Amino acid sequence: MRRGLIAATGVVAMLASVAACGSGSGSSGGDDKTLTVWFMDGSNPAQWTKDVTAEFEKKTGAKLKIEVQKWNGIQQKLTTALSEANPPDVIELGNTQTAAYAASEGLADLGEFKKELGGDQWLESLNKPAVHNGKQYAAPWFALNRVVVYNKKIWADAGVTETPKTREDFFKALDKIKETGKEPLYLPGQNWYVLNGLTVEKGVDLVKKDGAKWVSNLDDPKVGEAMEIYRKFQSYSQAPKDKDEKLPDQGTVFAKGNVGAFIGMGWEAAGAIKANPAIEKEIGYFTIPGETADKPAGVFLGGSNLAIAAGSKKQELAREFLKIALSDTFEGRLAKEAGVIPNKEALKGNLKGHAAAEAAAPAVPFGGTTPLIPEWAAVENEPNPIKGYMTAVLNGQSPADAAKAVEGEINKRLAQKQ
Repeated sequence: MRRGLIAATGVVAMLASVAACGSGSGSSGGDDKTLTVWFMDGSNPAQWTKDVTAEFEKKTGAKLKIEVQKWNGIQQKLTTALSEANPPDVIELGNTQTAAYAASEGLADLGEFKKELGGDQWLESLNKPAVHNGKQYAAPWFALNRVVVYNKKIWADAGVTETPKTREDFFKALDKIKETGKEPLYLPGQNWYVLNGLTVEKGVDLVKKDGAKWVSNLDDPKVGEAMEIYRKFQSYSQAPKDKDEKLPDQGTVFAKGNVGAFIGMGWEAAGAIKANPAIEKEIGYFTIPGETADKPAGVFLGGSNLAIAAGSKKQELAREFLKIALSDTFEGRLAKEAGVIPNKEALKGNLKGHAAAEAAAPAVPFGGTTPLIPEWAAVENEPNPIKGYMTAVLNGQSPADAAKAVEGEINKRLAQKQ
């Protein structure tokens, strides 16, 4: 599981308690009347879980056994579980993980049942990571993405009375804040998920096919254009050019009251409030602006999919569970209870009252992810070469030269046997 997705799913843990109906380990075993579901820590709110369980058991007559898993070490644990004779029947997967498990034939093909699951209404940007080689191996469950978290007092003191609707408006607002002596924007130089969103906006991927293999596409001019936008944003920040978004924690920095804004997950504001409760009344959120007012900036869509293990002996029961969990009733309630982006446009009204989620939602149709190939996971392992590329550009190197310096390492990682 990649760190950006861990951050995405972590919001639910902050907003709602988790109901655990199992030990967090083990498998479905041989009980034909019990369906085992693995959720990740922080993903299934308590009341939602209770009600889904009751509905499933009432409808099917079977029992539901929920086991909550920790993110740390989950990839190896899932790999092992899916290869066993009695795997968990239904599993939650990080959206960028799904391709790897589909490629290993660990997931059941849901294509025949997509319509029954409501798939004809799923948001395309959320469903894309659930598809591998043209086949539907999972169902999109929820997503989260970055927004601008800002200090309303600092903006008002700078004479900025409206939240910006275009990127140029955003830069002008940051210029005004700079004149007041405050730090306009806190943006560490290696916040590469923000860069990934900008490459999505440019319509360019970070990899390309070279014959039968995947290779780096970091030298594409459009990637360079995205990096130049990032460089301008970062020029308003005093944050280190060689650190990522968690070093130090953005919320902690923001809590000091000297920063106009940061680009991050809405839940990071909770960290600021914990560090400085007085700042809560000053916090606002808005969608990251794009080039024009009618289209927000591209964003990285972190989130989760639900899948059925190919080796599950309870395929029919598993599909019944998905039909219930993904129904408009429970998908809408998940959004309302946890403030996560639902998988259908028609359900976004359930986000009312979740200010960060309301700000995030407009960008979802224009969002995307890292490359959806099994080989990609190795690229993000630390030290992530893309972070080195970003720091080099921020220190004055051209995007083309910086890309050339790391492409060998990226290609080496892409060639690793999965």
